[in-house]
Amino acid sequence: MNRLLPLAATAVILASVAACGTTKVDTPAAGAPSAPASQTCANDTTKTATGPVSITDGVGRRVELAKPAQRVAVLEWQQTEDLLTLCLTPVAVADPKGYGTYVKAETLPASVVDAGQRGEPDLDAIYAQNPDLIVVEAFKADDEIITKLEKRGVPVLATVGADAGGQIANMKKVFSMIGKATGRTERADIVLEQFDEHLAAAKQKVAAATVTAKDFLFFDGWIEGGNVVIRPYGKGALFTELGEQLGLTAAWTDSINATYGSGGVDPAYGLAQTDIEGLTAVGSATLFYSDDATPDSYVTELRKSPIWTALPSVKDGRAYAFPAGVWGAGGPLSNEQAIDAYVTILTKG
Repeated sequence: MNRLLPLAATAVILASVAACGTTKVDTPAAGAPSAPASQTCANDTTKTATGPVSITDGVGRRVELAKPAQRVAVLEWQQTEDLLTLCLTPVAVADPKGYGTYVKAETLPASVVDAGQRGEPDLDAIYAQNPDLIVVEAFKADDEIITKLEKRGVPVLATVGADAGGQIANMKKVFSMIGKATGRTERADIVLEQFDEHLAAAKQKVAAATVTAKDFLFFDGWIEGGNVVIRPYGKGALFTELGEQLGLTAAWTDSINATYGSGGVDPAYGLAQTDIEGLTAVGSATLFYSDDATPDSYVTELRKSPIWTALPSVKDGRAYAFPAGVWGAGGPLSNEQAIDAYVTILTKG
């Protein structure tokens, strides 16, 4: 199973179907990125609202709460990270072990209840925690998971986890929505303001470095049937958009294609799929990729490939691994981690 693939991306795809020269980035210096909520929330002084909440969620449903939600169960990792950044620990989370492996922006307390898998939540475990809100990821109002959850009478907030038409804007929208639902709008506004400042400062650093090799591709991957599967982040992908914000030019030029699997990138996450040889399509573009510290890491096999070692960017020393745990579909702090990784690479003397 490809554990890196977000649940909603899997749903979109199924519904639409269908070494040498490598540098590892050091962890950003202390003080550069924002600290995780476990540290920052201890000194948080923002006010939490107390009155009724009326909100239109990501799929157009009206969600009414008598008061801001405090006992929240979450079925996706971006939204789990968001809650922690908003200084609220969820009562139950889908696949907390996977979250701990792939998302390092925010630490999930060990006490949080395991709510099953992202694709197959344990409803009994969720409702045993007496939640006053369940946050899910969906792309339509009649999504099966919404229908199942609403039968129990607990409000469900559906968030759209990705939008290839504007990933940064969508990330902010989801974060603000969860902030409003939990009465933490003031905190949400401050975090997003800090994100904007972080990105602006990063742009200045990269501009000052006068980067010349601007064509780039970010990718991740997995092992399937003994083979390495490569997932290029195409036009519209979150990490592609971040790179473009920093002045880079996307080298993976496939267009958005609703029949993902037969070519193109999917309309939600902006992701494509290929093999190692497919990386030759971007020529001499600089390569960035997600490191994977798990025992079945695709990176180990990737670096053994003669096709990989023959790529121009690898031979020239322009293939760079992001630190493990920089989640490619996360909230503001995951995005700041990605920005820091790009800046560290692009401005290294």
